[in-house]
Amino acid sequence: MSVPVFISDELDGPELVLGGPEGRHAAAVRRLRAGERVDLTDGAGRVAECVVREALKDSLRLDVLARREVEAPRPRLVVVQGLPKGDRGELAVEMMTEVGVDVIVPWAAARSITQWKGDKVAKALGRWRATAREAGKQARRFHLPEVAELASTAQVESLLSSAALGLVLHEEADEPLSGVALPPGGDIVMVVGPEGGVAEAELAGFRAAKAVPVLLGATVLRTSTAGVAAASVLLSRTGRW
Repeated sequence: MSVPVFISDELDGPELVLGGPEGRHAAAVRRLRAGERVDLTDGAGRVAECVVREALKDSLRLDVLARREVEAPRPRLVVVQGLPKGDRGELAVEMMTEVGVDVIVPWAAARSITQWKGDKVAKALGRWRATAREAGKQARRFHLPEVAELASTAQVESLLSSAALGLVLHEEADEPLSGVALPPGGDIVMVVGPEGGVAEAELAGFRAAKAVPVLLGATVLRTSTAGVAAASVLLSRTGRW
């Protein structure tokens, strides 16, 4: 069984206390007990390998066995996700976090059925970020993915123009994702459209920003699964898998 991972900003010193929501989950839900191993991380690469000294009602007292720094993986993979309907956004975030996507950018595409407006923006972002945090812990990621602010099409164009490689998943593309030439370094930014796909005006703007339309495969995937499938191809081809 893999060692459970918890998030903490306090990683210094020979002894640590894991409190707050993380400590309550570890002590009351996971029911970790003295002698069991846990890893704490700040989500930015720092790791404290610990053993439980004492399990309290809603916290753990830990002895630190070792500390280490985990380098951020390269190249960085950024996925721009067109807003899906219902809870499929959280599903997409969960799966992309599990496979290793580094940045997830919610995008208010023209054909998105769901639109985040007003108070919905903060609530929806909160759900996506909480999903990424929990999925990252489950996947034992020591660099948690960033869930960026909601992006407009103009902001996505800017991301693509500054990337080492910009890609747009499109069902009418001629070039397969598996064959596109990859850059030696820098960010790879990939756009996944919503249920209705990428609009022609959006595609034209992305092309002008140097993005390459690519075909994922012969079948049509849901927007919530296209990102994780395409990310898997890229992570394998870049050697991160």
